[in-house]
Amino acid sequence: MRRTVIRYKTKPEMSDRNAELVATVFAELKAAQPEGFRYMSLRLEDDTFIHFVETAADDGSSPLPKLAAFAAFQNGIRERCAEPPLPKGATIVGNYRMLAED
Repeated sequence: MRRTVIRYKTKPEMSDRNAELVATVFAELKAAQPEGFRYMSLRLEDDTFIHFVETAADDGSSPLPKLAAFAAFQNGIRERCAEPPLPKGATIVGNYRMLAED
C-alpha cells in the first residue's frame, strides 16, 4: 500500500476554480468506483489544498491519470498555483475513524 500527500497553494482568484475541478474528479471517481483506491482532498482557509492518496496496488499505480476529470484538473495547475504541488510519501502515525483500518 502506498500513501502520498500532495500540498499546494492556489492564487486567491483561482481557488474556487481549483475546487470546482477537484469536485469533478470526485464525481468521476464516484461513478467509476475504482477498487483498492482511496482519495481525500482538503481546502484550508488560506487556499492551500491538501490531497491524500492511498493505493493498494503493489506498484503504487493510481487510477487518477486515467480519468478525464483529472486530466482537466492537471491542465493549468501551475498557472492556478502560488506554490506548486509538492508530493510526499506519507505514513499514518495515528488514525481515529478517518481512514479505514488495515
